[in-house]
Amino acid sequence: MILVAGSANLDFVVRAAHMPAPGETVLGQSFTTYPGGKGANQAVACARAGGAPTAMLLALGDDAHALPLLASLENAQVRLHTVRCPDQATGCAFICVADNAENAITVAPGANLHLQSQHLPELQGVSHLLMQLEIPITTVTAYARRAQAGGVQVVLNAAPAQTLPPELLQAVDLLVVNEGELRALVSEGGTVVTMLQQLEVPTVVVTLGQRGCIARQHDGFVLQPAFNISPVDTTAAGDTFCGTLVAHLGRGETLAHALRTASAAAALACTASGAQSSIPSALDVDNFLRQQLAFDQQHIDALSNYCGLDAD
Repeated sequence: MILVAGSANLDFVVRAAHMPAPGETVLGQSFTTYPGGKGANQAVACARAGGAPTAMLLALGDDAHALPLLASLENAQVRLHTVRCPDQATGCAFICVADNAENAITVAPGANLHLQSQHLPELQGVSHLLMQLEIPITTVTAYARRAQAGGVQVVLNAAPAQTLPPELLQAVDLLVVNEGELRALVSEGGTVVTMLQQLEVPTVVVTLGQRGCIARQHDGFVLQPAFNISPVDTTAAGDTFCGTLVAHLGRGETLAHALRTASAAAALACTASGAQSSIPSALDVDNFLRQQLAFDQQHIDALSNYCGLDAD
């Protein structure tokens, strides 16, 4: 079983021609609410990828905003460990999605900030613990250390970016970051490869948007160029990547195969609106991959050059 511990938010999404500048008012084109939150998104992605049962530990308020979150997770067949916080609002996120598919997000964490170390369920039968940083970092650290002590693989998506305590990084087996988050974690800048070599985590995956991703596993590197799609909404792309990646690693697949599948799922998530509503099924991902040609050497070389792998 894969256990996801993290946030659940109801997303309030406005589409607009462009992101408002400071002090600017922009007239939106549409408004919708979607179930979201990095933790819940990743749990749904993991469950839809299949291969292992998925459970989630989350905190919710006793309000109407909790209902669609529970329904979405249950529909994805995620097993729930729910902590109720009657004096707190369920987490909410306010998202502006521009016509170019980029987004800006403001999160009101609410009940998510009240997930505490004592709430972690028993880890018997759990192979991977997947977490993010929308719950207190002290809680994330406590969960990671307990999972490490129990022989559970700890996967951390270090987003939103913040300073990580050494005791947390020492308990992480697989770290997933984007390029900006990677730069926030290292003491010296440089190429992606140079920055990767500064982290002592056994395996680190860096997502690079339209370029693809790179992973360092011990002393080796794995490259995965991005798939070519026409994006509609990138809100859940990173979460889809993380959940799908862990699902396939939980099935015992190689890192290279898991990166390819996770990249395909993330690409498909960009072609639909919303967070959990955009996460594809395993069948959709399989069909998409069957239609893809192998990446030519030019794609591999471009990603390698960007990361600084050839210069290393």
